[in-house]
Amino acid sequence: MEINSAFFKGQLRAPTLTLTGSSRTLGRWRRQDRTLEISWELLAQQSWGAMVEVLKHEMAHQYVDEVLRRHQDPAHGSAFRTVCQERGIDARASGTPVDHALADEQGHVLERVTKLLALAQSPNEHEAQSAALAAQRLMLKYNLENVATQSARGYGFRHLGRSTGRTSESERLLAAILGEHFFVEAIWVPVWRPLEGKRGTVLEVCGTPENLELAEYAHSFLTHTAERLWREYKRAHGIRRNADRRSFQAGVMSGFREKLARQKRAHERQGLVWVGDGDLIRFFRQRHPYVRHTRHVSRHRAEVYGHGKEAGRGIVLHRGIQHGPSGTPRLLRSGRSGR
Repeated sequence: MEINSAFFKGQLRAPTLTLTGSSRTLGRWRRQDRTLEISWELLAQQSWGAMVEVLKHEMAHQYVDEVLRRHQDPAHGSAFRTVCQERGIDARASGTPVDHALADEQGHVLERVTKLLALAQSPNEHEAQSAALAAQRLMLKYNLENVATQSARGYGFRHLGRSTGRTSESERLLAAILGEHFFVEAIWVPVWRPLEGKRGTVLEVCGTPENLELAEYAHSFLTHTAERLWREYKRAHGIRRNADRRSFQAGVMSGFREKLARQKRAHERQGLVWVGDGDLIRFFRQRHPYVRHTRHVSRHRAEVYGHGKEAGRGIVLHRGIQHGPSGTPRLLRSGRSGR
């Protein structure tokens, strides 16, 4: 099994895997008969990523039992927590694996960012651009200060958007934007779509709770904005079909990426240089010890791509999206303190 090889160096013997009808227990390792149970409800109603995290949690229990042989330790004692921490596994005793809740300071920073994003809705183009730039600068300074002071930072992960069988160029560019400008590490992870019986991938981002919150919001905002800009482009040019939708939206993401890169260079001239978070990189490598890089060849109509790029350069990140790509509300709200 890939998880056994990647996270436990192949030291686990294959257990009996069982799907149960329990709605209260997501997963369980039973030492007495070497059975690893997974809830059918979890498999059917939650994302594949959530199921994999529960599976890793239970395999960590198996590792403590059969490899470390710490039979007398409490189920979620120090040995178990250490095993999970070393591998980036959620060690909580119950509930679907999620990232850590926002602390007061983190919530305060996000509230200030939310207010700036609200100001970025101004019809005055200069005021809107200034507010969006101020929000980006605030998060940059906040992250620089935390890394410089080596403040204790809790890291987590989120899966953004729906799992799909084919990743478009615009989606890959959006993942690059998040990784380059929103203080998270991004990776496409393989998943299984059990209701469709097909393989797929989903975008995972790793980072601190406040950066995950903002990255998820940006992902939702840009996904919806690219769709809106394409609809407007179709109407303006009398286009009925969606044959050029992928080319246009790739251009949108490319244009916005260029805009953020210019803003980043402006910050660097002011001495605000982001060189990354070493602790986050270690957490990311714990979760993904084997990463494979691939290259993609882009094919698109130059004219449509160029129009999309021009539209992307004009995007101003602001508060205003009511629902994320999956249909669930993902909007930064003033006073929000947790997920």
